[in-house]
Amino acid sequence: MRKAEYPDEIKALVLQLKRLPGVGPRSAERLAVSLLTNKSSVATDLARALDTAARQVTACPVCGFFQSTGQPCPLCDAPDRDRGVVCVVEHPTDVIPLERTGAYHGLYHVLGGRLSPLDNIHPENLRIGELTRRLSSGGVREIILAVGSDVEGEATAHYLADHLAPLTATTPLTITRLAQGLPAGGGLEHADDLTLHRALSGRRAL
Repeated sequence: MRKAEYPDEIKALVLQLKRLPGVGPRSAERLAVSLLTNKSSVATDLARALDTAARQVTACPVCGFFQSTGQPCPLCDAPDRDRGVVCVVEHPTDVIPLERTGAYHGLYHVLGGRLSPLDNIHPENLRIGELTRRLSSGGVREIILAVGSDVEGEATAHYLADHLAPLTATTPLTITRLAQGLPAGGGLEHADDLTLHRALSGRRAL
């Protein structure tokens, strides 16, 4: 006896939903069925919102963060930001957590990823050239490397530090790295060796 299956249109929708980060086969199936069986206009509204975002949202040519087509970058155009400090992050989504802290008021530069030779991501695949040209124009006194702390992130940070080192000899530019150590509320017994090492190395006077 032939088993019941979803129509090809639903299968195609499930396949596309599975391409989203964090969405597995079962979740994609539930989402697809929910969208199609919902009696409201959820599916239509979602399709319209996706189409609008795809057409209207682009990357700022300077910092790489999201901006609406025809509108100035909400970060680069902000008059109250410290233009002497630039925080380098891997992805546009990394900007939001830093903004939520309320502790940073400078500008940003999105690399578009991190070095990963195994994934065929090399320096020329990232927005490193744009960063160099941006710094060469002057006016920046500090670069904060806010890339990940895993192997690829460390490799990216070291490459950027070496790549930008010549600029520190000709301009008043300082290269810093986000401090890494014990998480808030965490005890020593839960910390791994690398975290403890960084916490000790990055200690400061009280």
